[in-house]
Amino acid sequence: MKYASLILLFFFSHPVSGQQNYILNGTIRDTTGGPVPYANIYAEGTNLGTSADSTGMFRLVLENNKNYTLVISVVGYINKKINVSTVSGKGKTISLVLKSSSKELKEVEVYGNREKPPGFMQIELKDFHVLPNTSGSIESILKTMPGVSSSNELSSQYSVRGGNFDENLVYVNDIEIYRPFLVRSGKQEGLSFVNPDMVSSIQFSAGGFDASYGDKMASVLDIRYRNPTEFSGSFTFSLLAGSAHIEDISANKKFTYITGFRYKSNQYLLNTFDTKGDYKPSFTDWQTYLNYELSEKWNIGFLGNFAMNSYKFVPENRRTSFGTVKDAVQLFVLYNGQEIDRFTTLTGAVSANYRPNDKIEIKNIISAFNTRERETFDIEGFYSLNALDREIGSENLGDSIMNIGVGHFIDHARNNLDATVLSISQKGKYKSGKSILEWGLKIKHEVINDQIREWKLVDSAGFSLPYSDEEVNLAESRYASNALSSNRYSSYLQHTGLYSIGTTAIQVIGGLRLHYWDLNSQFLLSPRVIINMEPAWLSYWRFHLSTGVYYQPPFYKELRTPEGSVNRDIEAQKSVHYVAGSEYNFIAWDRPFKFTTEVYYKKLNQLIPYFIDNVRIDYVGRNIAHGYVTGIDLKINGEFVDDAESWASLSIMQAREDIENDSSGSYPRPTDQLLNFSLFFQDYFPGNPTYRVHLIMHYGTGLPTKPATTERFDQYFRMPSYRRVDIGFSKTFSAGDNSRLMNSVFRHLETIRIGAEIFNLLDINNTVSYIWIRTVNNLDNVSNRFAVPNYLTSRRINLRVSVRF
Repeated sequence: MKYASLILLFFFSHPVSGQQNYILNGTIRDTTGGPVPYANIYAEGTNLGTSADSTGMFRLVLENNKNYTLVISVVGYINKKINVSTVSGKGKTISLVLKSSSKELKEVEVYGNREKPPGFMQIELKDFHVLPNTSGSIESILKTMPGVSSSNELSSQYSVRGGNFDENLVYVNDIEIYRPFLVRSGKQEGLSFVNPDMVSSIQFSAGGFDASYGDKMASVLDIRYRNPTEFSGSFTFSLLAGSAHIEDISANKKFTYITGFRYKSNQYLLNTFDTKGDYKPSFTDWQTYLNYELSEKWNIGFLGNFAMNSYKFVPENRRTSFGTVKDAVQLFVLYNGQEIDRFTTLTGAVSANYRPNDKIEIKNIISAFNTRERETFDIEGFYSLNALDREIGSENLGDSIMNIGVGHFIDHARNNLDATVLSISQKGKYKSGKSILEWGLKIKHEVINDQIREWKLVDSAGFSLPYSDEEVNLAESRYASNALSSNRYSSYLQHTGLYSIGTTAIQVIGGLRLHYWDLNSQFLLSPRVIINMEPAWLSYWRFHLSTGVYYQPPFYKELRTPEGSVNRDIEAQKSVHYVAGSEYNFIAWDRPFKFTTEVYYKKLNQLIPYFIDNVRIDYVGRNIAHGYVTGIDLKINGEFVDDAESWASLSIMQAREDIENDSSGSYPRPTDQLLNFSLFFQDYFPGNPTYRVHLIMHYGTGLPTKPATTERFDQYFRMPSYRRVDIGFSKTFSAGDNSRLMNSVFRHLETIRIGAEIFNLLDINNTVSYIWIRTVNNLDNVSNRFAVPNYLTSRRINLRVSVRF
């Protein structure tokens, strides 16, 4: 009931204008005649304004008997001002043409021709290139969006509204992207699939998406790669990574290509860890996207990717202090051995697009994905736990004053996984008047071979743990060999209709999604509905409602139990979404702003509980829980400083689940985070916008985690809050604006950006996970189990140079 009251209060607590006599309708187009979607239209000196829809059409309510100056603005186009008189008292319809901004021409290509699906956020790509981030992945900007959280700057993985990393859909040009299976920490992860240099548009939905998107419970990230219109390229290098790309179009305008190469080594960051040693990470990625126009009706494309991520580490020692001021403890470890991991992936897809007329579009896709993952390590450690002297004024302040325990451990693994996914699909669209009919069919064949050989021996003071007087026991062990081959069949049918009730424009999207998997013989039916409303009497507001059933059929990781065996009878997890949201466009400081809100409730059934350790997810392999997630997401964005967009996001959430047929009740899900706040802010020197500062801040309350000594889900404690501030400073040189550059060897370059970044500006120790140290008690009333925090990266300064030509 309290959530219903919140929704009602939100939807009805807005100003209502009493003067609605003059209606100005209009259409905004570019110089080629194409629509300019989502432009902002507002009257100078007033709070009257609106936004164009996806077709460039708008409706603005003005007061009678007045003269207005209207400003039309949108990213990538030159602002336009027009004078409008409402003295006549009659409304009218106008047509406006915006010219592309020469400085933002490439951004116009990015955003100008793609409609934003209902419930999706359009993410500005140009903001990514100035974002101070350690990963270099496109997901770093996604982590600043409402509903999205991440407590690990080394990883591109993210959680959305209480879901885990495996519950997010990622598409590139309608091709589903897969994440690695065996990666257990961010330092091993390497580069994400998406190459930022090749991206044309980014759209993201945190829930309530339509039936055209696949079978996951949390979110959709929809990426499009660019079709070039001219020759250009770029290269970037820093202390962490390097990248280069080139793109061009043939003389007859029929063939385009864009190719990118990336390299990354986060050794510079890993050297800030408590564990010292020889880190040798090496991550490389090559991608290409080719497009050829066979005729006016036929077009073929190819997307190819090869990635090799290798991680080698020879540890030497570790020194970690933890505890409280009055009860400080230090762990010291001496190591032998090494870890060598390698993850190699191949992705290829061929698409054939058929467009016989303006009403019909059909896209056929054949794709293949292969991953070979090897994880091998033999690491031996000799450790000592000591109490530290924290007595102020003591001569031994910070030194060890008492030994709590000593021990020895050996970690061993020989894990190998090979997986291949082949798919063939078709997507179609038929437009008729104000209706759109969409359909899709897909067949996937999956082959997975997995060999698990890992164990851990713990020896404390001459006793192996767990202790036995008859044999040497392993603290942990997992041995398995699994081979799976299966087929999945899915389809969807969806209709979009435009209607009007009085002066309110309504869009209704209704769809049905089907899925069948021959491994467990389960048939799934997922209806989904989205309603969008644009009332003319509230021209600066938009509202949307969505609901639907979202099944997540298990992939290999969900099938596997902690012991390594496979449960072939497992069923799909189920989530029913209820989402209500709004967009409010307003004017402040004579600049357009947008405030978005979404409230949601997700009912979860047939859940497969799991534990998270760093970025590794271990499932129990059974459908034994149910739960819910509820919360509210808020975001405000706009130009707080002229020509420099910034935004702030706030999310409040509760995620809980309950093991069926037990007596312990509900408990927080591993992704339960009460509050998450993100800020991205830009500014520049007065009178010289080529000198800029970019600040990004994250705060998230602590996530629940469990002691390693229990398998109970209701026994947990929370990690400390995640707090991080990164800041960057940049200077941009534009050849066209600099006569000295125009007369030098740099005249062929478009821009040169030189920047410095400070990661973890406040040098905060953020905890990503724990290792559990066991000892034989030396003292009474002292625990023999200690949770030693694994801290993330410390403060680092990075230099970056980017060149575009």
